[in-house]
Amino acid sequence: MNRRDMMPLFIVIAAMIVLNILNGDFSDFGSWVYRQLLMLPGIVIGLTVHEFAHGLVSDRCGDPTPRAQGRLTLNPAAHIDLIGFLCLFFAGFGWGQPVQIDPRYYKHRRMDEFLVSIAGVTMNFIVAVALAFVLRLIMHSGSAFFSTTTGDVILNMVQYGIFINLVLMIFNLIPVPPLDGWGILTQLFDLEKYRWYPIVYQNGFYILLALILFNVTSLILDPAINGIWSWMLNTIVI
Repeated sequence: MNRRDMMPLFIVIAAMIVLNILNGDFSDFGSWVYRQLLMLPGIVIGLTVHEFAHGLVSDRCGDPTPRAQGRLTLNPAAHIDLIGFLCLFFAGFGWGQPVQIDPRYYKHRRMDEFLVSIAGVTMNFIVAVALAFVLRLIMHSGSAFFSTTTGDVILNMVQYGIFINLVLMIFNLIPVPPLDGWGILTQLFDLEKYRWYPIVYQNGFYILLALILFNVTSLILDPAINGIWSWMLNTIVI
């Protein structure tokens, strides 16, 4: 994406930051920085495993592209997109470096593309569940360590790790290109056969920005995340 194409994104990011300021998110800047630092491990892990999963599944489906480009690794440096990372850190939404795939290598194209599309969000869900079990162990350990400053930091990092992975999962399931939800929907209903498909696909980025700017994504994210967190709390943590 060239600089001209990125301009609408920068405008939306700036608008989101301004809205966060107006909402008082930066009123206590020290607390905000501390909270963001607690979220940092979750952001790095969430973005890394999401993109790694896409590459791994595409590789297993016969596509050599992710392996050739060094994407079959859990090294965050291979998957973190600087702008997407900063957006998630400052504006509340973001992305990793998209894994490039070549569906021509797939033996069962629609099924394989579906599996590749759903791999990232599935991995985020698995990580969120795993961290919920870690949180359960912490909550039931009875250890005085978690009453200390260091223990409290670890506890908060685990909780934020769950939250970030749920955000990445739900956000990417929104059925708008270039998100995974669009790829999943495309393969389930063979949307590429419709005339309007190329139009939506080519303009999906702008549609997504509009949804973010007008807070439509929050109407999807908030109840979904709260619902899943409540389920995890009642079935895993407690």
